[in-house]
Amino acid sequence: MPTVVLMLTTPPLISRITVEAGKCGGKPCVRGYRVRVKDVLELLAHGASWDEILADYPFLETDDIRACLEFAAAQNDHVVLRAS
Repeated sequence: MPTVVLMLTTPPLISRITVEAGKCGGKPCVRGYRVRVKDVLELLAHGASWDEILADYPFLETDDIRACLEFAAAQNDHVVLRAS
């Protein structure tokens, strides 16, 4: 079976998520803007489409929404404790 090597030519999406002590109480934000990851996730959870979010926040990009989803997924990746 052939080996497949993937080369990443762009920075990971997660690099779009920033945390700064002076912004939004130190909560994760999108590219230093005062839009928290939580805000984007809540909009999606309440049924907002990507197009609606991008229209309401014209400075955001499609990859910003993807980064929020990637960030949330990474937060859920924890060590599973097994009973002995």
